[in-house]
Amino acid sequence: MNRTVDAVIIGMGYVGLPLAREATAAGLRVVGLDINLEVVDGLNAGRSHVDDLDDSDVGEMLRSGFSATTDSCVLRQARTIVICVPTPLSSDGLPDLGPVLGAVGAVVEHLQPGTLVVLESTTYPGTTDEEIRPLLEASGMVAGQDFHLAFSPERIDPGNPKFGPKNTPKVVGGHTPACTDAAEAFYTMFVDTVVRAKGTREAEMAKLLENTYRHINIALVNEMARFCHDLKVDLWDVINAASTKPFGFQAFRPGPGVGGHCIPIDPNYLSHRVRARLGYPFRFVELAQEINATMPSYIARRIQDQLNLDGTPLRGASVLLLGVTYKPNIADTRESPAVPLAKTLLAQGAILRFHDPLVKQFSVSDYDVPRVDDLFESLRDADISVLLQNHDGYDIDAMAAFSTRFLDTRGVARRADRVQLL
Repeated sequence: MNRTVDAVIIGMGYVGLPLAREATAAGLRVVGLDINLEVVDGLNAGRSHVDDLDDSDVGEMLRSGFSATTDSCVLRQARTIVICVPTPLSSDGLPDLGPVLGAVGAVVEHLQPGTLVVLESTTYPGTTDEEIRPLLEASGMVAGQDFHLAFSPERIDPGNPKFGPKNTPKVVGGHTPACTDAAEAFYTMFVDTVVRAKGTREAEMAKLLENTYRHINIALVNEMARFCHDLKVDLWDVINAASTKPFGFQAFRPGPGVGGHCIPIDPNYLSHRVRARLGYPFRFVELAQEINATMPSYIARRIQDQLNLDGTPLRGASVLLLGVTYKPNIADTRESPAVPLAKTLLAQGAILRFHDPLVKQFSVSDYDVPRVDDLFESLRDADISVLLQNHDGYDIDAMAAFSTRFLDTRGVARRADRVQLL
């Protein structure tokens, strides 16, 4: 079989597309494989659908030989296959490996001897060896002998101007040392630093540790935000003071909840694995999840408290949500805490509107929340405005000055009578 493609990357989302860009820029022939025809057609026409790449980036990729397809037959031509599909939670909160298993099923049909197969999708430890390897070996080939198998956790941080796929160290762990060698050789071609893990389980666990660490520390400051408010302690000043310590402390800041493709999801994969395999809870993770998941309802209560100061009931009150993405300066609303907050406010009869310079449509339970165009007029008209995301394009102090009431969940507004911080 003539291998004409250096890498086929399955999944052209926030992980796969930036990875494809770096590999293409390094001179590799890359094909993006995706089941979404609209995404594939857009890429082949030079259109980007993710925040970290614009149309000119995709155009440069195309000129360098990149192409996208929905035809899995291209896998037969690949020297390396990288799986970058989503690993969401099911409706009952359990890990959903459906997209990964679907991608692996396509790989099995076309797997060739000598191919390197890498899973980047976040999952629980043991997935690569216990779930993926048996499926691939159903082809009649043996991992570590006839083909290479490895796990390399994605570390994409959408909107991060400093760190991208090239300069973020890449962890790799293979089914065998030879598999690790193959994965290291592949990523070294376009990533500055490659870090070898002992095996696939260690590489899988490393990603979960990274995000569980963040999840727990965010929960810590979120819980502190609640009782500091009751104790009349300025937590933001506390964090600034503690941050002056040059060792032993890393600052985390509270907010309306957690969102995105990692923090609300990855720790649940680890907690599920501990319960399923060992039969006992991962108490830190489950408590952190409880705290972070209840922050939107806490914000709703704080909104109600502020309205009560003016004698305005929440039912029928005009509430303006400012910034509905899960992090600043990107258009991604995946798992955004703005969604459960909006659900709570709507259920209590609030008249809801939103403004976000990067988001044109914001839907909650099939209801399209009206988007306002004139920001400052809307700030003046709303009974209360709530800053959920601090986009660079926002002049927070000016916005607060126009507001009847202003609840700042990000701790960036100048203190004033009408301004309340989380």
